[in-house]
Amino acid sequence: MTAWTNLSNCSFNCSWDDNASFWGLEHPVTIFPIPVLTGVTATCVLFFLVGVTGNLMTILVVTNYKDMRTTTNLYLSSMAFSDLLIFLCLPLDLYRIWRYRPWNFGNILCKLFQFVSECCTYSTILSITALSVERYFAICFPLKAKVVVTKGRVRGVILVLWIVSFFSAGPVFVLVGVEHEIGTNAWETNECKATEYAIRSGLLTIMVWVSSVFFFLPVFCLTVLYSLIGRKLWKRKREAIGGNASSREKNNRQTVKMLAVVVFAFVLCWLPFHVGRYLISKSTEMGSPFMSILSHYCNLISFVLFYLSAAINPILYNIMSKKYRMAACKLFGLRHAPRRSASMAKGESSPCWTESTASL
Repeated sequence: MTAWTNLSNCSFNCSWDDNASFWGLEHPVTIFPIPVLTGVTATCVLFFLVGVTGNLMTILVVTNYKDMRTTTNLYLSSMAFSDLLIFLCLPLDLYRIWRYRPWNFGNILCKLFQFVSECCTYSTILSITALSVERYFAICFPLKAKVVVTKGRVRGVILVLWIVSFFSAGPVFVLVGVEHEIGTNAWETNECKATEYAIRSGLLTIMVWVSSVFFFLPVFCLTVLYSLIGRKLWKRKREAIGGNASSREKNNRQTVKMLAVVVFAFVLCWLPFHVGRYLISKSTEMGSPFMSILSHYCNLISFVLFYLSAAINPILYNIMSKKYRMAACKLFGLRHAPRRSASMAKGESSPCWTESTASL
């Protein structure tokens, strides 16, 4: 996770290297108690196992079964790919919270893994926003959506979103790097952190604001979109003759309900991340010990939630989507025999993972 934090601004609660006295001035290697780090590591390893398995399964389900290659699912598979890339950064992130110095993996790896994390962060939020716009058109303007929203165009949109994310995260290559304290052995005090140039030039502050815009502006758009979608579905429900909604309307409501939960989980997990990043930038500028402690612990909480957000989506799909569960069982060669309910007997279709075929 891209925290861009200068952990060398350590406070009294740091843990110390056994050989630190060699330097005369002790050099802390971690700022959190060992029990806290152990709990965080165990939690993140669990997220890694669940997230890699679930997101890989999502991609395989969409690519292997033609009926699952809907426009909505293409966005979800792109998000799953982004989450897989995020988990590739987890080992290095865990290393940094256990032993932030020395960083002897090289300057390129320091820049690259934080760039990947930042790029995937942007890609995910842009994909969620584009998906919500597509759902808005499909529900509020279904006839127009049939012509405008096609699989080919969605693939093009996804490609553009990744390109935008790639270039938006590009400044990270200048923002972070490997630096060490003047007058010390570089192999003992190297850190992968925001560079002094980034701090002095204001680039760190600019990137914090850019990152915040990439989060809060889409969240505002998502709030407006789902409010409009909810209003449209509510009006249709009230206008339904005899209170009986069509199969298409029920599927639309189920899809929107699932996507709304995904968006809510996304906001809940990533809001502390952006708050923590803001606190880190301010503590770096102010040099306040209290702000430093507060920002570090806020960053640790957001660290866990960041990886939770990358693991939780497949769990939500499995809980809320019967079609996803059936496809997953089929993928693993398991039999899935759903009960035939009274509504099924009357010809009503079951809630699907994404959109109904009638909606697009």
